[in-house]
Amino acid sequence: MGTEFLKIKESDEAIDIIQEIFSQYYTPKVDKIKTEDAYNRVLFDDVYSQIDFPPFDRALKDGFAIKSEDSYGVNEENPMTLEVIDFIEAGSITDKVVEKGKAIEISTGAAIPQGADAIVMAEYCNKNGNTVDILKSATPNLDIAKKGVDIKEKKLLMKRGEILTPRKIGVLLSQGYKYINVFKKPLVGVISTGNEIVTLDNNLTFGKIYDINGNMIKNDAISCGADAKFLGIVNDNYNNLKEEIQKSLKEVDILIISGGTSAGLGDMLRHVLDELGNVYIHGISVQPGKPTIVGIVDKKVVFGLPGNPVSALIVFNAFIAQAISKLSGIDYNFGEKIFKGKLTKRIHSPVGRMQYQLVKVKGNNVEPIFKDSGSIFSLSIADGYVKVSKSVELIDKGEEVEVTLFNKI
Repeated sequence: MGTEFLKIKESDEAIDIIQEIFSQYYTPKVDKIKTEDAYNRVLFDDVYSQIDFPPFDRALKDGFAIKSEDSYGVNEENPMTLEVIDFIEAGSITDKVVEKGKAIEISTGAAIPQGADAIVMAEYCNKNGNTVDILKSATPNLDIAKKGVDIKEKKLLMKRGEILTPRKIGVLLSQGYKYINVFKKPLVGVISTGNEIVTLDNNLTFGKIYDINGNMIKNDAISCGADAKFLGIVNDNYNNLKEEIQKSLKEVDILIISGGTSAGLGDMLRHVLDELGNVYIHGISVQPGKPTIVGIVDKKVVFGLPGNPVSALIVFNAFIAQAISKLSGIDYNFGEKIFKGKLTKRIHSPVGRMQYQLVKVKGNNVEPIFKDSGSIFSLSIADGYVKVSKSVELIDKGEEVEVTLFNKI
């Protein structure tokens, strides 16, 4: 086949192909876990309340449970004296019944005793031994939370796809959910390739660079709701790369490889994938990121990203993030990730290829980051990217543009 790009696709076509591959080869799976461990997980099912909450009439204030009619017309100058027949703390109960002329001292959260229909706050009472002077009148149900007033049994609490926050977990625990069904996180493996790349455990000798893409892509996958792990660096050797892909696919659900994707001499990922499976995309008509590969091996998707960090970042966010998020149960409304602002500098773009321009958002302004695809500093300051259509050669300063924001966790 030589060094030509095969099966090159337009950006929209590439997105459709990736979504179709995920629909064909992956099905979301359920993971039953302890509710207390479910922070930031995604609900697999709709969740309904199992009990009324509160499950009984309960006191909202410290004070005295009375019959409200005993307090009608009373004030500080004309108090009503009642006999105190018991004391109830939160979590305890009484078999005493509040009758006319009687009262039970009660703590916040305790169950309302039989016969009582109001709570008079302690601030409006003077207790004297076994009696209490009521100094303020009360209306029926005053400072009482009625059974089920917050949540009725069998009420829809949360919908499939909701991300569990500390507050939502609190509601589930209040309903007695010890375990909860969430989306099983797909496991994404990440490999970096290249003879020039070393890990931080190695000395940086002349001609070598530290690996960037491995952990960057791993963390990007995590931000999409997946589990992810960096599997290491593979040098530019056909058999080594083939062996590592076969080994990795026994462990992970999705494999992402950076480097080794262009049409240059010594780039072999496409040939390895051709031997092991099928290549669906070899090249996308975008800048940066043209040398992108998408293939299937053993019914699992393998992505080949460019080695340049900016290119890898753009390709992951523009073409891979949404598919992984959906498999993780996160149905992002990607429209909500769009910010509109005015350009502070003009953008020049090559006609005939979609351009993804890194930008920084400052207030209502959008500042293009003009660095090449190997630039490292631009990664730390970019908030997102602007898509420039392949038919557009120039977007002028002051024009309104749409920024697709990166995930922030």
